[in-house]
Amino acid sequence: MVSLAQHPEQLLRAAVSGSVKRYAGKAVYLYAFDVAYEMARLPVKELLGHSVAQFSVDASKRSPKQLFFYRPQMVRLPPLERIGPRGPVRLERVIKLLPVGAVSITVSVPFEVTQIEDLVAYHDLQFSNGALHHEVRHLAEEVCRELAPYLVRPIVHLAEEEAYTVFCIESPLLTREGTALSAEDWLKVHRREVASLLTQEPDIDHLSKQEAEESTGRYLSYYEHDLVVMDWDAALIMDDPQHFDETLYVMELANLQLAELEAYDRILDEALERSYRDLGERPLRRRGDVLRELREIRVDLARLSDELSNITKFFGDWHLARIYENISARFHLADWHRTIDEKLKTLDNLYQLLQHDQTNRWMLILEATIVLLFVIDLVLLFVGLKG
Repeated sequence: MVSLAQHPEQLLRAAVSGSVKRYAGKAVYLYAFDVAYEMARLPVKELLGHSVAQFSVDASKRSPKQLFFYRPQMVRLPPLERIGPRGPVRLERVIKLLPVGAVSITVSVPFEVTQIEDLVAYHDLQFSNGALHHEVRHLAEEVCRELAPYLVRPIVHLAEEEAYTVFCIESPLLTREGTALSAEDWLKVHRREVASLLTQEPDIDHLSKQEAEESTGRYLSYYEHDLVVMDWDAALIMDDPQHFDETLYVMELANLQLAELEAYDRILDEALERSYRDLGERPLRRRGDVLRELREIRVDLARLSDELSNITKFFGDWHLARIYENISARFHLADWHRTIDEKLKTLDNLYQLLQHDQTNRWMLILEATIVLLFVIDLVLLFVGLKG
């Protein structure tokens, strides 16, 4: 008894470990696709034969009364039946359309397990007829074909999607005796199991203590029985089912932002490569064309960057803002922004260099023209005097 009193962590583990009756909830798979330069600002009335509606998030104490979430167009597809790792599963699919030329596809799969380790099989979900990843990609291609009239400069071949997995567990967790457990106390005891789930590591004992602490280091809790643990490839939400959507939507927007930043980065890489090539080659292609292309890219990316920021405005100390701040840190969104800003500055310097070069050429031509006119004037004057 004295030993346990001297080690409160052991007492906590003895009270919590192995006492949870079951874990029920759903695994949510977020897929973000960059499909076009942008989408036309026209309402899409129907997609894949189903009506398109406006997405909305209910307000709660964990968010401001006046929500300023961006509300994309969305369509909820009929559920599908598949054979998953633990038998038949029912897939719920939702598609969201964003004006920045992105499509988000969310797939939800319910689960009920007795141990957290059992959820590792849901991380990379495999069906009897193939992987969820391939099925979602096929769906994204269908969406692109149908949205063709709304897409401005669509992507010819879809790039690799940005995927994120979220395990949503219904709370409160109950012991076999029916007692509700604190979410934070449960995490302290099951930290290694949660880290193993988020990193998709089947062997819990193989994971180091340092990695377990790193993977679960960014967690937030608002009430006694809710919890959000975020890692770079997956997250765990423990909450009342009615509050899942608001947290999931914050993560979905951050995932979309990451996908679009990666797309912007690829566009800038291609533009810089062309610019360096144009500067190094002799003869250059028409400088006017190069300047026009650089000017258009600078303006387009600046505008798209503003629009991307407008759909992810999360400021303040309210709970959802802190969730966005933490998941942004996991995705290194600030680093992506800095990288793109530096490339835009490089592009701007190249533009200024070419602009000055072109100005100097025009000044040289102008000076040569003035000299030529002066010479012609002298010749005419000389001929006139001689006559």
